[in-house]
Amino acid sequence: MTITPRGRFPLARRVGPHIYVSGTSARRPDNTIAGATVDELGTTDLDIRVQTRAVLDNIRAILDANGADLADLVQVTAYLVSMNDFAGYNEVWAEYFDEDGPTRTTVAVHQLPHPHLLLEIQAVAYAPPQHPEGR
Repeated sequence: MTITPRGRFPLARRVGPHIYVSGTSARRPDNTIAGATVDELGTTDLDIRVQTRAVLDNIRAILDANGADLADLVQVTAYLVSMNDFAGYNEVWAEYFDEDGPTRTTVAVHQLPHPHLLLEIQAVAYAPPQHPEGR
């Protein structure tokens, strides 16, 4: 999976043992959005649970490309368009993390870069670079 940023910034930046992950959404590599469907009449259905899973899976892929995993996350900030989605988001979060997971702050925002996005997550991981044996 290769997601490309929607602007001139990196998906993640490693600074020593820390990996700073840019705000990540449920956008797929083909620019469609997981958890967003529009029927033939234009009725939109947005699913916070699907989007939360997609965001966390996208972050996992970004971390993997940087030699880390979700278990290496230490701090997360989540941006929800509506706090009415908090329960569904929190439910999926618990599928990925327990009380030993990263610290987390969740805030409501007016909007995100696309009207079908319900959630964006920014994160920091701690994952010292692996050195070959003998170094």
